[in-house]
Amino acid sequence: MSSIEIGLWSFPVLILLIFLRVPIGAAMLATGVVGTYLVLDRWTPIMAQMKVLAWNTNANYSLSIIPLFLLMGQFAARGGMSQALFNAAAAFVGHRKGGVAMAAIGASAGFGSICGSSLATAATMAQVALPELKRNGYAGGLATATLAAGGTLGILIPPSVVLVIYAILAEQNIAKLFLAAFVPGLIAAISYLVVIAIYVRLKPESAGQAPRIPWKDRVPALIAVWPVVAIFFAVVGGIYLGWFTPTQAAAVGAVGAGLVAFANGGLDRASLIACFKETAVSTGMIFFIILGASVFNSFLAFSRLPQMGAEWVTAQGFAPMTVLIIILLLYIIFGCIMDSLSMIVLTIPIFFPIVTAMDFGMSPEHFAIWFGILVLMVAEIGMITPPVGLNLFIISAMSRDVPIRETYKGIVPFVTADVFRIVLLTAFPIISIFLV
Repeated sequence: MSSIEIGLWSFPVLILLIFLRVPIGAAMLATGVVGTYLVLDRWTPIMAQMKVLAWNTNANYSLSIIPLFLLMGQFAARGGMSQALFNAAAAFVGHRKGGVAMAAIGASAGFGSICGSSLATAATMAQVALPELKRNGYAGGLATATLAAGGTLGILIPPSVVLVIYAILAEQNIAKLFLAAFVPGLIAAISYLVVIAIYVRLKPESAGQAPRIPWKDRVPALIAVWPVVAIFFAVVGGIYLGWFTPTQAAAVGAVGAGLVAFANGGLDRASLIACFKETAVSTGMIFFIILGASVFNSFLAFSRLPQMGAEWVTAQGFAPMTVLIIILLLYIIFGCIMDSLSMIVLTIPIFFPIVTAMDFGMSPEHFAIWFGILVLMVAEIGMITPPVGLNLFIISAMSRDVPIRETYKGIVPFVTADVFRIVLLTAFPIISIFLV
């Protein structure tokens, strides 16, 4: 069997391991090690590689931003910021038809701006908003689907952990990618609001209305979200204004969120230790996935599959946009069987050389940024599509009285909005790069 054939066979083997519930990091690591042995026909290079690869991969300074953003999200969740965001949004739109669901989306967008994790945003906002949605007569499927979709805003709106990983893999500027993701993230939030507005008009029985909040109570609710605004501008604004590097900004954000949580009474010695433990577990999981992907991608480099794939695609004379659309469709399919982070670390080293070899009529840097935003948007669709829509599982576990099939039905309009947004960003790259 040739090295190219071994490389091709590695993908169905990897998918089989994932279906057998082998952790994605371990599946990529095992496939990469065995594949490298089959290509080189000896163990010595593998052993030599493994003794330094773990250190070289995880000692990357840019990766230090990940545990800091995760810790910031942990502190934010315990500091009452999610509740304050939801209360402020509900005070202004909760009395409208579908307003409580819209408030959940707005609060998810706000929390995502200081969290950077889709799962954390979905889980945190579900604790806050799900009881209110049920109390105001929202149908189970609409309530759970809204929170699952809102969770995706956790990585669509910067700062984003997945976007950091893409920046490292594609060797791009993290600050520029954050800036490029801002407008598409806002478009995502607005599109979800539109979906809810249409849904409740087509199915009026699916949503009730909360009582109108008087103006004298709205102002205090709005003032209560000042810590979120301050942390967001300190982190994101500090990066754009050149005050901090991304890692320094993440540290500033983590300290700020911790101080707010402590001041609000949500952080004591026990919860502080719990935050550190949760951050350590999540960081270890992410770093292990990155290590497994590094081994697997090293094997693919030995097999020369990415280089041959790029040469073959170029030789076929396919239009660049055709190749891009095919890749985006593949991401939607991959999203049905693996999470967004795993997709990014597995596929970028394969797809990025292919698309960068083509002429899309823009500078290499602008193209890399545009492609990164598209990949981020498409990868997040996988978080809310069955059978492995992790956000759906998180919300369903927190709302056991709602059958998961109802959540699947409710998520369809949100996925449709996601597809329209991808088409828009693909047709008009300027949306993603004009701020850059």
